[in-house]
Amino acid sequence: MPQVRECDFYPSFLEKGLRSERALTLSLAEMYIQGVSTRKVSAILEEMCGFEVTSMDVSRASKALDEEFVRWRTRPLGQFAYLLLDARYEKVRQGGSVIDSAVLVAYGIDSQGNRHVLGVSVSLSEAEVHWRDFLESLVSRGLHGLECVTSDAHSGLKAALRAVFPSVPWQRCQFHLQQNAQAYVPKLSMKQEVAEVIRNIFNAPNREEANRLLKLAVIRYEKTAPQLSQWMENSIPDGLTIFNFKSGHRLRLRTSNMAERVNRELKKRTKVASIFPSAESCERLVTAILIEISEEWASGKKYLLMDNT
Repeated sequence: MPQVRECDFYPSFLEKGLRSERALTLSLAEMYIQGVSTRKVSAILEEMCGFEVTSMDVSRASKALDEEFVRWRTRPLGQFAYLLLDARYEKVRQGGSVIDSAVLVAYGIDSQGNRHVLGVSVSLSEAEVHWRDFLESLVSRGLHGLECVTSDAHSGLKAALRAVFPSVPWQRCQFHLQQNAQAYVPKLSMKQEVAEVIRNIFNAPNREEANRLLKLAVIRYEKTAPQLSQWMENSIPDGLTIFNFKSGHRLRLRTSNMAERVNRELKKRTKVASIFPSAESCERLVTAILIEISEEWASGKKYLLMDNT
């Protein structure tokens, strides 16, 4: 910078203060993404810079990242062997009311055994139309080559899978199946026994043995717990699809536990917001967290050894 007297000179090719402003904006956004409340962000910036930062300032700073987030959510995909789907709920203000909005998330495992977060969408609910729109957006981005989809048995999700991926085998999450079974156990004293029976079915060495154990369980509870017996006969087979795949992949693909671990991180970071002022703000924060998680996965070890037999 040239030193001048008695005049106000600044080179036109330099953007005065822009770098500092950008650094401050990114710092604001990063604090919010890391789960710092807007009140604490204001207090930190006031202590550091000597001026007050409002919640609107924090919100505007976060919006500065929107363009990057949109690019990530719409990036081209490709061939993935396995797809895991899950949803969690966040309180979002929509249409003047606070509602529990569904955060739909898709995870993929590629042909090299690496896991990725493929996409996210904040929707009004888990109704078929919302899941179908989300799945169709993945297909439009180039998702193909699926060998199996793992998820829970939400009716809207199941209907959407039949519409978008009718020929792809579906694995019902065994963890959720175990939880669902307890609703059909008539006596508290039977709960542990039933859990053990179902666990033995899931841990069978092959599909034939699993089917044999299931048949015995259905007969076993026909009289003492008829509703449980019928539920087992109708529902447990949905959790046995994984026996058709490589033995080395079964343990990690038979449940949606990978998604549950991500959900715990999302919960820890989103609980600071309590109620999101809009679906866009919810999607912004969740996207930032998922990008961070996906990048950690990319630099970590493989999730599956694809040459396993």
